[in-house]
Amino acid sequence: MSEEIKDTDVLKGGEFLVKETDPQSVFIPEELNEEQRMMAEVARDFVEKEILPKVEAIDKQEPGLTVRLLEKSGDLGLLGAAIPDEYGGLGEGFNTNTALSMELGAGYSFSVSFAVHTGIGTLPILYYGTEEQKKQYLPKLASGELKSAYCLTEPTSGSDALSAKTTATLSEDGNHYVLNGQKMWITNSGFADILITFAQVDGDKFTCFIIDANSEGFNTGEEENKLGIKGSSTRALFLDNVKVPVENVLGEIGKGHYIAFNILNVGRFKLCAMTTGSAKAIASNAIAYANGRKQFNQSISTFGAIKHKMAEQATRIFVSESATYRVSDLINNKIKELQNEGLKYEEAALKAAEEYAIECAMLKVFGSEMLDYVVDETVQIFGGYGYSEEYPAARAYRDSRINRIFEGTNEINRLLTVDMLVKRSMKGRIEIMSAALAVQKELMSIPDFANDMDKFLGAELKAIQNAKKAVLVIAGAAVQKLTESLKDEQEIIMNLTDMLIEVFACESAYLRTMKVSGMNNNSNLQSYIKMTKVYVSDAMERINISGKHAISAFAEGDDQKMLMLGLKRFTKYDYINTKNLRRKIADKLIEANKYCF
Repeated sequence: MSEEIKDTDVLKGGEFLVKETDPQSVFIPEELNEEQRMMAEVARDFVEKEILPKVEAIDKQEPGLTVRLLEKSGDLGLLGAAIPDEYGGLGEGFNTNTALSMELGAGYSFSVSFAVHTGIGTLPILYYGTEEQKKQYLPKLASGELKSAYCLTEPTSGSDALSAKTTATLSEDGNHYVLNGQKMWITNSGFADILITFAQVDGDKFTCFIIDANSEGFNTGEEENKLGIKGSSTRALFLDNVKVPVENVLGEIGKGHYIAFNILNVGRFKLCAMTTGSAKAIASNAIAYANGRKQFNQSISTFGAIKHKMAEQATRIFVSESATYRVSDLINNKIKELQNEGLKYEEAALKAAEEYAIECAMLKVFGSEMLDYVVDETVQIFGGYGYSEEYPAARAYRDSRINRIFEGTNEINRLLTVDMLVKRSMKGRIEIMSAALAVQKELMSIPDFANDMDKFLGAELKAIQNAKKAVLVIAGAAVQKLTESLKDEQEIIMNLTDMLIEVFACESAYLRTMKVSGMNNNSNLQSYIKMTKVYVSDAMERINISGKHAISAFAEGDDQKMLMLGLKRFTKYDYINTKNLRRKIADKLIEANKYCF
């Protein structure tokens, strides 16, 4: 499917902080075309008919079940949706694959098996493989004939992936490498046919290999007894003089870190898409239960405390979906732009995801923490039944927790966000410091009392613009004060990232609502307005708190007072009755008996 590139000035990665975005330039789920909706429906039907009725059997790892389901999803074209047609896939665009990821996110443990196979288990070959490797493996990965796993983590190397101890030694005849070492927490390892595996050549050249699971000396441990995602196969791997043909080196010797880190950009994005889809399904369970559960002679969904929970769940899901499709289209447009410049799809896709690595890291954090909120409140809405494994809330609660660890922990992603932003600023790719200096000068001037509040969502737009200034002034002051030592101040960096995430989330919700307001007869517009207002109101408080923590950690005396005054000025937002807004949001959910936005 061809997805059109919009004729607009597309923002660079991280540039949202210093530039305004035209609502008409963003992509929103309401714009999915008929073909994209049909593909999403195929994925939705697959989850509802093939996965959900079998969740107990999947969690018990019924022999062969996940393998058969992966093969069936391959028959439907779901495994190969992102693979170009010349390699046996469907060649669907990035926005289409985002829609598929959201639907498949509702598949509990199976979602993890699917995501690893189609993502980090396949994309390294698509992006870095030779033409021979692509032709050999991609058609079989797209059909499900081959299943894949990704082997990076070791007992002593998690977030510090480059400290891996697995070795690869070239044989005397130069025909193969001999691999020795151990990997752990490897998803799909119980049934994978090929494994994307990293090892040190000559002790210090981090390199990627494609390993055949039938290789002599390759063994797996027992299935891990995990807290959640019990249906996904997770084992330790043992490599004892495993011979890997030299033609199975993936990418270049000593450049495996490019594969390990760049593939994670797409993985982080897709994790947010899948957690958003999962949250929709779980929130729907909570709403239906609240409607049916009677206490004090009425449905508990009529109680204000429960309405608050349901409305907050829906608001965070709405924001996450808005941000996800916004970034999806940025990546999609960048792919098309690079293809127009002559790059092959796989090269363009890799570079596009790298361009928006900042946004992907923020989405990973936001989506995983959003889902954790949704499942936690779903358990609470179910009450005692939420603690019973006979109801869906318990499984959802357990399964959700891993997402804050997958694809780089949320702490690592928070640190990476600011690190990447500062580096791009230093290289002149984003004009961060000049924008920060401009805001510092503004702090010394008389505030602008121009009133745009009468405009549609004018107060929210003003709040978002000011929140960006709050980030700029505090980040700029931190860089000036701490210089090179800022990298060691992880708490301050995470405060700044939390502010950035809230700004991006607020703006994404605002942009979607603005765009929908220009569409004819959209029945959700009034709810979108309410959710945008609720989210911005609360986010400004969170930005203020994160800003206070950051300022207090590096500034003193007059500098601290000036920064605190600036923070107060730039996080001001008029009081609104969020209770009533939430109740109206909840009423729409109650009437639909599910998440309906």
